[in-house]
Amino acid sequence: MNETLIQTGWSFFLVLGAVGFGLKLAALLSWVERKQSALIQDRIGANRADIFGLRILGLFHIIADALKLMLKEDFIPPKALRPWHDIAPALSLGCSVLCLAALPFGDRIVFLGRAWSLQPLPLSAGILFALALLSLGVHGVVMAGACSGSAYSLLGGLRAAAQMISYEVAMLSILAGPLFLYGTLDLAEAVRSQAHMFHGVIPAWGIFFQPLAFLLFLCAGAAETKRAPFDLPEGESEIVGYFTEYSGMRFGMFMTNDFVETVLLSGLAVTLFLGGWHLPGLSGLPQPFLGLAQVAVFSAKVCAMLWLLMQLRWTLPRFRFDQLLSLGWKRLLPLSLLNLLVTAWALWWLS
Repeated sequence: MNETLIQTGWSFFLVLGAVGFGLKLAALLSWVERKQSALIQDRIGANRADIFGLRILGLFHIIADALKLMLKEDFIPPKALRPWHDIAPALSLGCSVLCLAALPFGDRIVFLGRAWSLQPLPLSAGILFALALLSLGVHGVVMAGACSGSAYSLLGGLRAAAQMISYEVAMLSILAGPLFLYGTLDLAEAVRSQAHMFHGVIPAWGIFFQPLAFLLFLCAGAAETKRAPFDLPEGESEIVGYFTEYSGMRFGMFMTNDFVETVLLSGLAVTLFLGGWHLPGLSGLPQPFLGLAQVAVFSAKVCAMLWLLMQLRWTLPRFRFDQLLSLGWKRLLPLSLLNLLVTAWALWWLS
């Protein structure tokens, strides 16, 4: 009984840590997006907010944004269908945040004579848990458009649902290749499968054995997070989005959801293609410092992936909607199925 309580308490602590990790990175990304775009476009970027004259590269804009969203009038359209209108942003954000609990931030560590897992929810089918919760977020997007009392928001919600569903299908088929290679649906086991050197030359990371799947996953992940160049559901300057009738913190929850999804997709890419917590030479560290180093390595890789996604966000132009759907169904899906076929054939030939 005591053992069960200890393990439950430890998992609960790790889940809170994973949620805090995702939300803090999401807040930081709101600043990174401005400063990184400014560097690309030869501008200074956000730097006006200050506290006692200190600006610190515009980092206080994170606090200013939060205060603005909390103090802004929470307007609800008279024809909105409550409480569904209120539930929609919480549903989308909640599903994305819970997905973070499936990420393996590190391997098991030994401390105080006991083994502790650094994966918040050590599930045997963690990838299915993450993708299933991620797909539930579509309901929040459609609910927001349908319950706002606006025909334009409804069209935006349907457009977003069509995009997210089409790229979720492609994402599942893309991940089938590396998962077939690792022979498991457990994300921690997938990392352990990559935690060695191939012929003592290169790390056995998925990106070296599944390079096509990695590129396809980046494309599908960017579309799933509704970020540029796949930001048609939200293109405020040209298109009416699904959250047009939202304001205040409810609007902020939708915005935060996009950043949290970006963190989640970066975590999945690190787990399945970049060796997760593995780094050559790291295994020689003593316990429990090895676990802390693994968490640091995993977090650093996630930040590197976020930087890459931000580069894509400010480099590529926006697709037309027909181009977006054509890319998902006519390019990504066939290529992912071809990658799975080649992977299965290669494993059978080598066995």
